[in-house]
Amino acid sequence: MTDITQSKLEQQSKPRSQWLDVWDQFSTHKGALAGAGFFLFVLLAVIFGPYVWAIDPQYIDIRARNEGMSLAHPLGTDQLGRDTLARLIRGGQTSMAVGLTAMLLSLVVGTLIGVLAGYVRWLDGPLMRLTDLFLALPLLPLLLVIIMLFRETLRSALGPEAGIFLLMVFVIGITSWMQTARIVRGDVLSLKEREFVLAAVSIGTPGRRIILRHILPNVLSPIMVSATLGIANAIITESALSFLGLGFPSDFPTWGRLLFDAIDYLQQDPGRVLWPGLAISLTVLSVNYMGDGLRDALDPRIRGR
Repeated sequence: MTDITQSKLEQQSKPRSQWLDVWDQFSTHKGALAGAGFFLFVLLAVIFGPYVWAIDPQYIDIRARNEGMSLAHPLGTDQLGRDTLARLIRGGQTSMAVGLTAMLLSLVVGTLIGVLAGYVRWLDGPLMRLTDLFLALPLLPLLLVIIMLFRETLRSALGPEAGIFLLMVFVIGITSWMQTARIVRGDVLSLKEREFVLAAVSIGTPGRRIILRHILPNVLSPIMVSATLGIANAIITESALSFLGLGFPSDFPTWGRLLFDAIDYLQQDPGRVLWPGLAISLTVLSVNYMGDGLRDALDPRIRGR
C-alpha cells in the first residue's frame, strides 16, 4: 500500500508537459477540433485519393461530356468528358502544395525579419520601414504585374508546371510575410528584456546563440498561429489568380482553375462551380478555426480556464 501511494505521489510530482496543456485547451475548442479533422481529411484525400479513385483527370471522353452525377462519375464530367472528382482531387494536390510551400516561405521571411528587427536595434528602423512599404503596396495589382512579367520566362526555362508553381509560391510567399514579421518583432522586443535573456547576455553568450536557444522557442506560438492563417491566405490567393486565368495552364487543374473553367457552364451545370467552391471555402474555414484554437491554446493567460 505504501509503495502504491509513493508511486502516485511521484507521478503527481512530475512536471506536466506544456504540450499536454496546449492539447487540453485545444480540445475544448469544438470548432478547432472540427476544423483540424476536416483539414486532415482534405490532406488525406488529395494524397491518397488518386489511389482510391484511379481515373486519369486528363482522360478525355467526348461521349460523356457534361454528364451529371452518376456511379461512373460521382461529381459529373466537364465539357471534354473529364471526370470532375478526379480533377478536384488533382486540383487539391496543387492548391494544397502551393498553400503549404508559400506559407513556409512567408514564415521564414517574416520570422527572420521580425527577429532581426526586434533584437538588433539599428536594424529595427530600416526593416520596419520595409515592412510598411510592403503593407502599403496594392497586393493584387502587384501580383498580376509580377506574374505577367515572369510567367513566360519561367515556363520556357523550367516547364509549364514547375515554372508556374515556383512563380506562384514566390509571389504569394514574398507578399504575405509582413503580419508575421510585426507579431514576431513585438514578442522579441519584450523577450529581450526578460531576466533569462539578460542573464545570458551578462555571461557573454553570443547573440546568435541567444536567438536560437532563448528567443525563437519563446516566439513559437505566434509563428504557429501565423502558419495556419498563412495556409488559408495562400490558398485563397492562388485560387484568385487561377480564377483570373493567370495561374497554372488550362490542362493542369487547381481549385481556382476549375472555377474559371466552369463559369461558361454556370447555368447549364451549377455543380461544376459548387464543388471547387465548397472545397476552397471549407478548407479555408477549417484552417481559420484551427488558427483560433491554436491562438487560445498557446496563450498562457487563457490556458487552464
